Amino acid sequence: MGAVPFAFEDNAEIARLFPDLHPAFDPQEALVEANRCLNCFDAPCAAACPTHIDVPRFIKKITTGNLPGSALTILDANILGASCSRVCPVEVLCEGACVMRAYNKQPIAIGRLQRHSMDYFFGHGARLPKKSSEPRPEKVACIGAGPASLACAAELAQRGYAVSVLERRALPGGLNTYGVAEYKLRAPDSLREIAMIGDLGVNFRFGVLIETEDQLAALESEYDAIFLGIGLGATNRLRIPGGDHPDVVDALEFIARYKTAGGTKVGNNVLVVGAGNTAIDAANAARRLGASHVTIVYRRTEHELPAFGFEYEHAKQEGVSFEWLAQPFQIHTYPAGGIASLECVRMDDQANDLPTPIPGSNFHLLCDMVIPAIGQAPLIALLEQCRGVRVAMGRVEIDRATGRTTHPKYYAGGDCVNGGREVVDAVADGKRAGIAMAHALEAAHA
Repeated sequence: MGAVPFAFEDNAEIARLFPDLHPAFDPQEALVEANRCLNCFDAPCAAACPTHIDVPRFIKKITTGNLPGSALTILDANILGASCSRVCPVEVLCEGACVMRAYNKQPIAIGRLQRHSMDYFFGHGARLPKKSSEPRPEKVACIGAGPASLACAAELAQRGYAVSVLERRALPGGLNTYGVAEYKLRAPDSLREIAMIGDLGVNFRFGVLIETEDQLAALESEYDAIFLGIGLGATNRLRIPGGDHPDVVDALEFIARYKTAGGTKVGNNVLVVGAGNTAIDAANAARRLGASHVTIVYRRTEHELPAFGFEYEHAKQEGVSFEWLAQPFQIHTYPAGGIASLECVRMDDQANDLPTPIPGSNFHLLCDMVIPAIGQAPLIALLEQCRGVRVAMGRVEIDRATGRTTHPKYYAGGDCVNGGREVVDAVADGKRAGIAMAHALEAAHA
């Protein structure tokens, strides 16, 4: 695979602190596991995958020793098959649908088998073939370099289109590179598969911030179609007194710092506000980076936890504590300036579906660092500049079958459409949009 402008060196200390959550199979282990697969005709596992990877087919190829063919089967459906093998919540997707469960047996380890094939593919310098050798005259721009844009760009580039991916940050990959816990997906692994997309001829432009109507108008005049894969904006702020303290660091920024900057400052007694999957990732990371005590603070009950159950169990194994029915009220500091405690109010969840504060129930949680993980805001400022693109409740409205927006030149997918789902959902959106864009451009220039 050729040199790419976004190579990234592994950090040995971070690698030591964050070993793989699910270690790779060795060849014999993979062969034994692959031979457990029943190769179901109706393949509920494939139906449960948003990108509909032909799971029985790629696993069958492992049993016959055809690992390159196995990887190409995966990539035909999901260009980010390597990342998804590591970060997908397989317990609730493909493995959750495995028929082995009906026989009270362990489901096939589809995610780890997928990783096995993809690791072989990249380890042996394989390349992705194009679907068309004929270059097309049309040009397409993808705004944002996250999973949705990458899938769209790859689909179009394989069909001969000239595609430019415009990214405001220094590295591509979006949350795959910057926001997924290191023990799930390392930045170099994310960038390795993006290099494969670059080898298809996709042009990456970094440090490009699109934020005005004039900039969008210039893109519309230069490109025949535009894909919005802009994701979501900044993490919602902790809007309480003291919420702007320097030792209040939002979860995504906290994760990005240790993944791409080689390390980050962590407190000894850390509180994470929120209880979604990102909160779990941040809490686990704080523990591995050296925090003695990490507590997740959540205003609802354990039974209303938004994180996946397996993520919750993992956090408990890491030594993370939980404070339920607690609403942050104020951050208190020492005279010297450091955080002393987070004052919370106890919540009552008995009266109605929405927990309400209990008067006089305020209490303090000692801490020296607070990490909010309370969701991301939509990029309303940019979306408002996309004239003719309808936005409702902060989300771009699209035709689900094609990804086309209410503006005929714009398509969209990923978090800016779905509000924040899984990487595999974004890949599915991008691929669908890429196929639809190609069909529309071919028809327009027939």
